[in-house]
Amino acid sequence: MALTLLIGDKNYSSWSLRPWITMRATGIAFEEVLIPLGADDFKERVSKVSPTGKVPALIDGEQHIWESIAIIEHLAEKFPEAGLWPSDAHARTHARAIAAEMHAGFNALRSHCPMNMRRPARKRELPTEVQANVTRIDTLWTECRARHGHDGPFLFGRFCAADAMYAPVVSRFVTYGIEVGAAARAYMAAITALPAYVEWEAAGITEPWVLPEVEVDWPTVLRA
Repeated sequence: MALTLLIGDKNYSSWSLRPWITMRATGIAFEEVLIPLGADDFKERVSKVSPTGKVPALIDGEQHIWESIAIIEHLAEKFPEAGLWPSDAHARTHARAIAAEMHAGFNALRSHCPMNMRRPARKRELPTEVQANVTRIDTLWTECRARHGHDGPFLFGRFCAADAMYAPVVSRFVTYGIEVGAAARAYMAAITALPAYVEWEAAGITEPWVLPEVEVDWPTVLRA
């Protein structure tokens, strides 16, 4: 039975991007169902699959899986040939640790710099707590590339679940003109050139829906 992934707006929904790019970049077939975040019946429709009423949510036969990181782990078990985690045990442990750090942290960055694919790149002043998040991510990416990135341009060489978890962060850094070091910039270039990322971004830019609460320039809506 085919997998079905429920997602929100491609322009705004950073959590939806994570399992979507995981599957698209590694060739796992699925059907996409997009429910606009601002739709009047959003909660009603999503709650049929996800008990939290939030996206993303994956339908795999009679199983319903919610939370991005849980979906990715389910896919890693179901499709071991996709190599969603590094094959080396030490690298795999490191990848899971930074993925969990992303899932649980960086709240200041998320709040101050919401994902917005449609907004043209323009710098935004970063409060101290946001800059601290940026510094940690810059260090994290640089260390991963130095320790594990010898076989490709991603955090652990070839694309894996850890990259999927940080893809929306790459988008935020681009959108808000956030400065990082050379290794992190090279990593960002690899993510933004990934065909799956390009596909998502192109779709997000053309979406008509606007959510004022995540448009940091409101009432102006900047469009790339």
